Amino acid sequence: MLKVGVLALQGDFREHLRALEAVGASTRTVRLPRDLEDLDGLVIPGGESTTMRRLMGAYGLTEPVRAFADAGKPVYGSCAGCILLSREVDDSGPSELALMDIAVSRNAYGRQVDSFETDVDAPALGDAPLHAVFIRAPRIERIGPSVEVLARTDDGTVVAARQGHLMVTTFHPELTEDHRVHRYFLDALVAAAGEQVAAT
Repeated sequence: MLKVGVLALQGDFREHLRALEAVGASTRTVRLPRDLEDLDGLVIPGGESTTMRRLMGAYGLTEPVRAFADAGKPVYGSCAGCILLSREVDDSGPSELALMDIAVSRNAYGRQVDSFETDVDAPALGDAPLHAVFIRAPRIERIGPSVEVLARTDDGTVVAARQGHLMVTTFHPELTEDHRVHRYFLDALVAAAGEQVAAT
């Protein structure tokens, strides 16, 4: 069984744990560098990105998470996790991890009261629209040439993307009962990465 960790310093990590278990993953909370050992993948959940960044530094997780991704282990960031994985945030240069070739704008849709839900087109996840929950969501402003778009809103805004073993969503799939995002992460990224390692 594939083992996926969820960064559990702050934010909605419990919901990600439940969604991952629903699609057949074994899960573990990650609070210290040693918790990354023997994991097949990692999820960085939504929350407050500034708080998460500070806590990652305080618990010595920033470099170990970057090394985890640099070793080819799949990492998925939702909402705040998307911000932490992005190469650029608010035109201010590299973010904390700066792993994925995208640029984002924080809180692009407004304050907490401006959160919303909508259906998005996600052909990589199936023909049916994906119901997406946006809470103080970032907006992906730029994607690099090696980044694959996984989902868009009706106006064409990219809300889910993948770059090899890295994946982001600006919305919160863990807050719905549709687990296609987590299943895609587990099957297309985590399992695939394991097969590549086994073949070498």
